[in-house]
Amino acid sequence: MSFDFDRVIPRDGTASVKYDSRAEVFGRDDVIPLWVADMDFAAPPAVSAALAARAAHPIYGYTRHPDELGDALVDWLDARHRWRVGRDWVSIAPGVVPSLHAAVAAFTQPGDGVIVQPPVYFPFFSAITRQQRRVVENPLRFVDGRYGIDFDHFEACCAGGARLLLLCSPHNPVGRVWTADELGDLLRIARRHGVIVFADEIHHDLVYPGCRHQPLAALDGEDVITAVAPSKSFNIPGLGLSAIIARDARRRSALQQAFERGACGNHNPFSVAAFVAAYRNGAAWLDALLAYLARTREYVAGFVARELTGIRVVPGEGTFLLWLDCRGLGLDDTALARLLVDGAGVGLSPGTLFGTGGSGFMRMNIAAPRALIETALARMRAALRG
Repeated sequence: MSFDFDRVIPRDGTASVKYDSRAEVFGRDDVIPLWVADMDFAAPPAVSAALAARAAHPIYGYTRHPDELGDALVDWLDARHRWRVGRDWVSIAPGVVPSLHAAVAAFTQPGDGVIVQPPVYFPFFSAITRQQRRVVENPLRFVDGRYGIDFDHFEACCAGGARLLLLCSPHNPVGRVWTADELGDLLRIARRHGVIVFADEIHHDLVYPGCRHQPLAALDGEDVITAVAPSKSFNIPGLGLSAIIARDARRRSALQQAFERGACGNHNPFSVAAFVAAYRNGAAWLDALLAYLARTREYVAGFVARELTGIRVVPGEGTFLLWLDCRGLGLDDTALARLLVDGAGVGLSPGTLFGTGGSGFMRMNIAAPRALIETALARMRAALRG
């Protein structure tokens, strides 16, 4: 099948956070928005067809989780990631961010330490601080243009009494796809100190050639809880349905109780239809998407290297997000944001959102038609030369 990722689909006026919040976030409503992590591509035709079919039934009542949800996910993980998951390990959840909150609530007590590895997706921090837990930072090491885990420091964090690690794999925003060796070392250290690992693997399907996503729990995951969702892979994040995979029944029960305490129980019929359709019939679309994103990634990297003196692209191994090292411009974060927004009319996510190590960086969402990316880069070039 052929999929048109070059098609420009207007999103203004659709209550899109990415587009309709531009004036609020950037102070002007005409920036090219390359910030929020959703895609400017039409969802897979199979998903649209499933939603249309469900919409044709005129009653949209309370909706249960049919067995087909878990079955579709289990089959997908086996076929796509060679991870054989027991059907009873799967629980349906209202989203990965709510699952972060539920994990912190279920496995720690107020005052306990929870490890994060910044610069990292900012809801990791709020899931901890909003529940009166302590953020324990194990900053990633940035050496020779590549990020890695500081294992000695991680061990010290675990030995210091932390109870839980929130792992981002593949990593948002730096784009690392952790290797099996890296994850194995991480898991052994965590297990040695009794630290539970919650692995946010929402970007698990978005990996570029030459890399392979390794599900952490597939290594030996008795103490690992994994969160996955079709939302990033198939551009349906607004439908808000995810899954949690945990081999230990006690951990599944603890998470379910945390969701119940937060009154997170109901889901809508459209999220159910889209979830099944994506995992059952979205593979060809995803393969085409990955090929398109890979070409865009190479285009951006080449353009930045040639034309944007002072900015470097950190080589991304996964996700549709690129981490731009702008420190060579010699600007503070306020001036950097002003240059991009006021000078270039481009809206990126400031690195400071992602915590320690984010200053001087910007996150760029490349999941948009190539023409839009080209225009954004041309504007950035003009601003830098201006």
